[in-house]
Amino acid sequence: MAVARDLLALTKPRVISLLLVTAVAPMYITGLGAPPLSLVGWVLLGGFLMAGGANAINMWFDQDIDHFMSRTKLRPVPSGRIPPRAALAFGVGLGSLAFAILWRFANPLSAWLALGGLLFYVLVYTVWLKRSTPQNIVIGGAAGAFPPLVGYAAMAGHLDLVAFYLFAIIFYWTPPHFWALALLKKGEYAKAGVPMLPVVRGERETKVQMLIYTLILIPLTILPALFGAFGLIYAVTALALGGRFLWYNFQLLREEGVTPTAWKMYKYSLAYLALLFLAMSVDRSMPREARAEAPEVILLDQPAPAAGIPGR
Repeated sequence: MAVARDLLALTKPRVISLLLVTAVAPMYITGLGAPPLSLVGWVLLGGFLMAGGANAINMWFDQDIDHFMSRTKLRPVPSGRIPPRAALAFGVGLGSLAFAILWRFANPLSAWLALGGLLFYVLVYTVWLKRSTPQNIVIGGAAGAFPPLVGYAAMAGHLDLVAFYLFAIIFYWTPPHFWALALLKKGEYAKAGVPMLPVVRGERETKVQMLIYTLILIPLTILPALFGAFGLIYAVTALALGGRFLWYNFQLLREEGVTPTAWKMYKYSLAYLALLFLAMSVDRSMPREARAEAPEVILLDQPAPAAGIPGR
């Protein structure tokens, strides 16, 4: 049982839970109706395994710096409970199994997108950017924006502008979300030699950057409603959630140093993204006669129909 718990810990299940929300919610907003529960289940399983594999490989690579941080030093690899090579093999195995599941039970496009997310997280963020630039989370954070593409492609069989708006929302949400935590863990990142923005540029500059990304994010969340992808329910929810997010940013900027507001903002940012994507699903379940349909612009197509969706 102890080994099983450690293997599960390698996948970072609490982190994955939010990723799964952002993968499943887009399945309900493609305009094709509600997805079959079987397809939702396969996407959940494939998404969990792929993200878990990426996290396990990340722990294998970061074992040397995880020793220096209180929140990571007790992880299975740095604590010695799981051998590094076993963690690497476990991660690669999970990713391979996830790819096969999505290919077989969803479609090849969703499988390749999920694999792309793993490779981006491991190679671009973990290996290349994390230890080399304070912009690591800005660029590398794109890895966390792949799940909406996976879910959308699994249901629709293609990617269009709506799918890429979902990608962009998570891309711009990631910096203020993660830097709120980085402010709290500034000393630990400095000790580990990781050039997070608060370490390199200081707390004030980090707060300013968080505000800038939030000011980009909020109009971005409204755009899908303006071009007809979503309606009033989503627009009102996005404005309300965004207003609270912006308030936390201004409050953080007014305060000197690192205060409890940073932790409150970090926790709120998690709820913010989950509720935003939930609002998309609820909005799309409402009658659409009163809302003009946006023209469909397909940017990436899947030639084979999605599994379990007849007639496509």
